[in-house]
Amino acid sequence: MKFGALVGKPRFAIRLIQVILFASSALIAFLLRFEFTIPHQEVRHLETAILVWAVVKTGVFILAGLDRGWWRFVSVSDLSRLAAGNLVGSILAGPLIYWSSNSFPRSIYAIDLLVCILCTAGVRLFARVVSEFATANSGPAGQKRCLIYGAGDAGVALLRELRLNSSLAYQVRGFLDDNPQKAGVRIQGMRVLGNGEALERTARSQNVELILIAMPSASGAQMTRVLERCNAARLAYKTVPSMAEVIQDSDPGRHIREVAVEDLLGRSAVRLDQHRISRKLDERVVLVTGAGGSIGSELCRQIARFHPAAIVGYELAETPLFHLQQEMERIFPGVAFHPEIGSIQNPHRLAEVFGEHRPAIVYHAAAYKHVPMMESNVFEAVENNILGTMHVAMAAAIHGVEDFVMISSDKAVRPTNIMGATKRLAELVVRSVQNGGGKFVSVRFGNVLGSNGSVVPIFKDQIARGGPVTVTHSEMRRYFMIIPEACQLVLQASTMGKGGEIFVLDMGDLVRIVDLARNLILLSGLRPDLDIRIEFIGTRPGEKLCEELSAVEEDTLPTCHEKIKTYAGSIIPWPAMEVYLSRIQSLCAARQLNELVFTLKEIIPEYNPSTEILRRLLRPIAIGASR
Repeated sequence: MKFGALVGKPRFAIRLIQVILFASSALIAFLLRFEFTIPHQEVRHLETAILVWAVVKTGVFILAGLDRGWWRFVSVSDLSRLAAGNLVGSILAGPLIYWSSNSFPRSIYAIDLLVCILCTAGVRLFARVVSEFATANSGPAGQKRCLIYGAGDAGVALLRELRLNSSLAYQVRGFLDDNPQKAGVRIQGMRVLGNGEALERTARSQNVELILIAMPSASGAQMTRVLERCNAARLAYKTVPSMAEVIQDSDPGRHIREVAVEDLLGRSAVRLDQHRISRKLDERVVLVTGAGGSIGSELCRQIARFHPAAIVGYELAETPLFHLQQEMERIFPGVAFHPEIGSIQNPHRLAEVFGEHRPAIVYHAAAYKHVPMMESNVFEAVENNILGTMHVAMAAAIHGVEDFVMISSDKAVRPTNIMGATKRLAELVVRSVQNGGGKFVSVRFGNVLGSNGSVVPIFKDQIARGGPVTVTHSEMRRYFMIIPEACQLVLQASTMGKGGEIFVLDMGDLVRIVDLARNLILLSGLRPDLDIRIEFIGTRPGEKLCEELSAVEEDTLPTCHEKIKTYAGSIIPWPAMEVYLSRIQSLCAARQLNELVFTLKEIIPEYNPSTEILRRLLRPIAIGASR
């Protein structure tokens, strides 16, 4: 190989520079030791030292990998490794130098070590400074002048990325932070210019047009306050990822995005036992019912990350399943995805799919969930949510499924509507099927943001049309979590228990629906009650003002995960449950609403039918009396 080709290689250039630094350090050490006048008799010692130190330290640096990496990304950990490499090189070279000349000045060893550490670290720091300076002065045209709100770890990481990545068109003018101890301090050369109350004044003095919010651990109330200040100052705003995302991807600048409504919930990052989930799903065939829905499709995406043998998407709606298939094949080409069209109310189709794919794990997410609609379609809700669950659970038991997980709802707690009653009875069905073979559990949680038919897309549509935003009641409150978080915790819960448990996810604090509406209006850059009116239209049939996650009579038990609890309620033995289900099936076939509701009440004593249902039950009696 020609010398020119060698010189063109970065690692060769780095090694050459390091050899020069090792030799220069030895020379400087001798000059310092002899006050810049090296005696003639010490020249031979200098030549020996340069040769030995250069060879030994070069070998140590190569073995330790210190000749690799980009100097412009040097960090504190890199500098500590450099110090350790120099120390090891000096220790190994010491005996060789001593054996070559026992009159070698001993103080030279310590002086050379210190000088060599300073030289090798200094040249790397110099390369980083030059690189950052060059990047800062070569950004794209039209950079937006901005302030970073939050001078913590996320804010500093964001500043560093914006300086290093010339493709990001942001020019940082300083920090804002509500911690009074940070006022006026400089962080990586940038000054903390004030707190949130001074946002408008500071932005005007710095002539900025954008606020980058770097507060991943902020509460929902704190984030809302920041948005109100930005809107009052007529400033645009964006945010950076949560700390969990920053840890997974050290490039926060690449994920600068618009503030979303889930940021205003202030929920902490989910801690998952990745090893436990991977051990459960790795190389297993997993079947997901309702795969085309919000929860079912996200479950498929989350499961694919853990390298299952295959995922079977079971769904009645053709179009959502088709889109999911296209997405899975594009994002997870290494995971086999089998789309299967079918209804959970069809036991023959279920048997066919289970027999063909032989799933080891089933996540049952298929359900009718819209409360007012289910109040009007009682038989359909019962046939799908109760009898459909029975068919899926029986197919799983017959085909030897190891783990069966049903997605339940907070509306199953002291239900006041048909949807909640059907989900509560579905939980009892799953518990009854538990017979010592596979593990059958349910996971109960509240509303998820952005799911099909949830209030968020409805509110967004109303805001886009200029309002009003309609809220049922000023004190209506619900639990909320984002879809990925809910699905991650479902996967975690599926690794727990011995079977028969009802797991309940930590939903955080209740959120007032009217506050959610106000936040969405804020996120649209508008002012609640001024630009967009909020209108209260009254509660709908079957709705509670506040949802619950556990009934008083249920026993609460902690699990190994701080965001998952387990509840132990009543268990109906399978023979008795089978009788109930047979009666329900007959009543649905005969369209006997009165008897069906009474049967639900008999099985679930805590169920209180809504006014709408009671009115329908009393209508035949009133008609008979009028005759």
